[in-house]
Parts: sequence; C-alpha cells; structure tokens
Amino acid sequence: MIKENQKYLNRFHVVLDALVIYCSFCLSYYIRYICPLFKDIFPRFGYWRQLWQYQGILLVLIPVYLILYAKFNLYKPKRFQNRTSEYANLIKANSIGMVFFFIYIIFMKIPHVSRSLQLMFYVLSMLLTIAERAAIRYALERTRRKGFNLKHVVVIGFSAAAEAYIDRIKSNPQWGYTIHGIFDDNLKPDFSYRNTFCIGKLRDVEKFLQNTSMDEVAIALSLKEYYKLGDMVAICEKSGVHTKFVPDYYKFISTNPVTEDLNGLPVINIRNVPLTNTVNKCIKRLVDIIGSIVCIILFSPIMAVVAVLVKKSSPGPIIFCQERVGLHNKPFKMYKFRSMGVQSASKEQKAWTVHNDPRVTPVGRIIRKTSLDELPQLFNVLKGDMSLIGPRPERPLFVEKFKEEIPRYMIKHQVRPGMTGWAQVCGFRGDTSIEGRIEHDIFYIENWTLSFDIKILFLTVFKGFVNKNAY
Repeated sequence: MIKENQKYLNRFHVVLDALVIYCSFCLSYYIRYICPLFKDIFPRFGYWRQLWQYQGILLVLIPVYLILYAKFNLYKPKRFQNRTSEYANLIKANSIGMVFFFIYIIFMKIPHVSRSLQLMFYVLSMLLTIAERAAIRYALERTRRKGFNLKHVVVIGFSAAAEAYIDRIKSNPQWGYTIHGIFDDNLKPDFSYRNTFCIGKLRDVEKFLQNTSMDEVAIALSLKEYYKLGDMVAICEKSGVHTKFVPDYYKFISTNPVTEDLNGLPVINIRNVPLTNTVNKCIKRLVDIIGSIVCIILFSPIMAVVAVLVKKSSPGPIIFCQERVGLHNKPFKMYKFRSMGVQSASKEQKAWTVHNDPRVTPVGRIIRKTSLDELPQLFNVLKGDMSLIGPRPERPLFVEKFKEEIPRYMIKHQVRPGMTGWAQVCGFRGDTSIEGRIEHDIFYIENWTLSFDIKILFLTVFKGFVNKNAY
C-alpha cells in the first residue's frame, strides 16, 4: 500500500513540477513584457502572441528540468529526506537547467529571448519549486501526524542500533512510522522499550511475516549475533517485505560511508574524509594561501597596534610560540600574540586558561576575548601548518590525555588544524565539553565542502570573534 502511495505521489509530483516550471516561464514573460509596472523599463512587443511562439522552448525545457530533478534524487521519499539537502539539490538542478536554457537558445538561434527574461525565469522557477515542495512536505507531515499513510515496521534484534532506530522513529512522528514490536532471543516476554514490546523470538519472524502485512523490516542484531544475519535476510526476502539493515557498528563509521568495489567484494571505508582527495586538498590549500595573504594585508594595521600594546603591557616577547599537534599527528609551532606574563614551561603547560586567570595581562584579556591574539596564526596558514578552517589544534600533553579518554579523538588529525572551526562557531570554545567539540570536528571532517568552509567563515565573522568562553 505504501509503495502504491509513493508511486502515485511521484507521478503527481512530476506533473506538479512541470506545471510550476510552465507557470514560472509564463509569469516571467508577463513581468518582462506585459506587466504595466515595467512598461517604461522594458520595451513591449507582440504580447501574448510572442509567448505562444515560446511554447516550443518549453516542450524541450520542461522534460530537461524533470530529468535533472530525478537525477538529483528529488523524487525520493520525503520521510527521511533532509529539507536543506533537498533544497540544495533543487538549486543545483535549476542552475544546470538554466545553463542548458542559455546554451539551447544560442545553439538554436532563437530570437527575442532576453537575458532579463532568463534571469526572471531562473529566480521564479527556483522560488516556486521550493515553495511547492515545502507545501507538499507540510501536507505529508500533517497527514502522518494524524495517523494516515503510515508505514508499518517490525524490528529484528535488540541492540544499541535498535535503540537508536526506535528513538529516532518515536521522536519524529512526521515520518509516519509505526513499530509493531521487537523479535529477539535474549529478551523477556514482558520487555518493552519506549512502549515498543518484545513480540517473539527470531524463530517466530517467518510465521509473523506470513500472517501480517508489514511495509518494512529493520534488522538490528547485536554484533555478537551477526552470524544469524544471513538467515534473517533470507526469511525477510522470502516474505517479500522491504528489508533494511541497521548496523550495530554505526558509531564507528560515517553517516555517508564510502564503499569500494574490490572485484565484486564491497569494502566499506570506516571514515569518509573528503580532504584526502587530491583535488579537494589542492582547492583547500589554494584558498588558504590566497585567504591568508589577503587577511595579513587587511589586518596588518591591527596587528601592528596589538604588537605595540602587548610589548608595553608586560616584559617579554610579542609573539608567543607554543607546540601543537597538527596534520598526521605531527607537532608544529603555533604563533599567537602573547597574552600572559612570561612563565616557566612547566607552569605554562599545566592547564587551560580559566576564568579570571591571574596569568593573563589586562591587554591579554582583551585580545583573547576578541580573538585578536590568534591573528599571527595567519602565518601558520601561509606556511602550511594550519588551515583557515579546521579543528582547533591542541597541545601534545592534552592530546596524549584525550586520545585515551575520548573515543575517536585522534580523527581530527586527519586534516590540517584550523584558526576557526565548526565546533568553535557552535559555541565549543575554551573550557567547554571536549566530547561535544570532537563530535562537531568529526562532522566537519566527514562533510567538508568548500561551501561549508565559507559558511563557517561567515559565522566566525558575525559571531565567532567575541566569545564568552574565551578567557
């Protein structure tokens, strides 16, 4: 039943997309050539007669757009589809469609299609398709919350993965999932987790699926029971029900794992690190070099003023060098404007700076609060020790401590450390949760894109320089 509903929804979606694209073009034409508000801005000609001549363009343009939407997975079920990801794919598809529109007009030598009309069509088609999809998503979520169009599921095996699966289903009623129970050999008959009850042993699964109409089975066996996985998959596929595997090792692999084909053998990479790709590394390094040079030039007057203030504030050097751990666990010297009085190496290494730390000078307190003490790290970026964006580097003493205490801590050293990062703009700076910081660092490492770096850079400018946790 769910599959039939999805099929009809997809057909409706395709028709609606085609209608929206057509209306976007007609509305763009109306604004450009007919709307009285623009009669003194744009020359008008042919009015609706000219629009009729454009129908041939739409006969080509609409199918191209629909194919692009399909290629960008815009007709996938919306139960789990991330809203931001959907809109990002929609923008990409529309942008490629616009490029095709432009090339098609030139290649076919079609007259009287102005650049302003193309621009209006691009903007309107983008806005209207986003609005259309937002409306469909809203309607579907409302319908599911009311108990309609539900997907009926049963869970095989109870593990940490099963708990995580049930937690997410229960926390998102708009997905429209109903869990009928759990099959597991190690649970007592009266066991329940978040009002989801144990309804039998693994040997009961086959009979249950024969006598009920489930839409989906989620196999979430614990690691020690993986030897039963083959039998469970065979039983589920024999019943014809759609089967999903929720791995109990989900905490050890990325959310978007990369799979290699080793002559027919699938091999899953434990960690997906986009910056191990040569092209991505070159792009990021080029941006770092250009960005650091530009920033050094722009901030040189500020750095000169800070240098004078630091020198006058207390005896000692202007620049403070401290050993940090960087890419591939290699140590490097990180530069900062000195914000403390000169102290012995043993005292300097003993701990992080805390609130009202007596070691910090009055000038140091200001430049730490405003992150001006970090500006010399632009030279670290230029040298290649650091990047503009990345996980913040830590001292060797704390690296040795945290790698034993915090799971996955050392993953951060698979990329260059940064002057600012995703964790910092999300508030994990200074004396805050190391676990939370690492989670954000890993998310950044696994999901790096140039646009993500730009987003972090803007967030740093608007809310990252001054921070209440920077003592």
